[in-house]
Amino acid sequence: MADEESDGTVLLAGTANLAIAIAKIVAGLLSGSTALLAEAAHSVADTLNQVFLLAALHRSRKPADSRHPFGYGMERYFWSLLAAVSILVLGAGFSITEGLRSIFAPEPIAALAVIYSVLGLSFVFEGSSLLRAMLQIRREAREAGVPLLTQLRGAEPAVKTVAFEDSAALIGLLIAAAGVTLSVITGKHFWDGAASIVIGLLLIIVAFTLGRDNKTMLIGRALPADTQRELRELIASAPGIDAVLELLTLQLAPDQVLVVATVDLDDSETTGAAVEQLAEKIDVRVREAFPMVRHLYLDPTPAEGRVNAGRDPSSPR
Repeated sequence: MADEESDGTVLLAGTANLAIAIAKIVAGLLSGSTALLAEAAHSVADTLNQVFLLAALHRSRKPADSRHPFGYGMERYFWSLLAAVSILVLGAGFSITEGLRSIFAPEPIAALAVIYSVLGLSFVFEGSSLLRAMLQIRREAREAGVPLLTQLRGAEPAVKTVAFEDSAALIGLLIAAAGVTLSVITGKHFWDGAASIVIGLLLIIVAFTLGRDNKTMLIGRALPADTQRELRELIASAPGIDAVLELLTLQLAPDQVLVVATVDLDDSETTGAAVEQLAEKIDVRVREAFPMVRHLYLDPTPAEGRVNAGRDPSSPR
């Protein structure tokens, strides 16, 4: 259900961006507005990004195999990183270049009715796409019992990228409208070019934010500190566990987490069979409380030395 919802969110964003990009290109060429052409480049970059994001969603769902035993979940972050690079190169690069060209070689702006009509329609389409993305993130935050901003940070990369792109697009549309209006009122076309440069700078911020987050996930990010604390307390409270000596977590995907826990066993849990039964019980408890934990490995350390029984309780025997 969540995967289908993410697909729908990305497809809606892609369809809207393609239609908006065509309208902006036509209006920009007819009017001569550099700010509108900058917004067209923004929409073209966003449309290309939806292709990357759809690839991320579908490739990340491939089942685990011998070469990738933990699955392909991290492909989501790789393709989302490419989307961030696309925003930077296509969107920001074109916007700033065209803005500088317009400032040093200004051209008159015409067809104001066309400009404002396209900007208005674009605002409606981008707003609808953003609304869908935010409703999905809000629902997921409510189900997870976390604040909206916390969920936004750890949301499905494709949906998160759509939310950031559409937010930037709405701000960019307002900037473009302000640049065109100031150029017409003052008779100085500097404002149209300046608006294009500001749009480019806005896209740099969005690209940097998305790129930084996806880079962090590709390198390997642990669960939030409060979640780790709850997980540690849950394992430590299991009968047969004296303490959790070390807890390592790795987020493989938004809904897939790897957990490795080094635990201190009490004196009653020293045989191999007892350790195995204990590991299975803890696995059930953890999965019930934290469904995103897909792989749980315990490294038991009894009082007389470490027992090498850190297998994944969920793996087939």
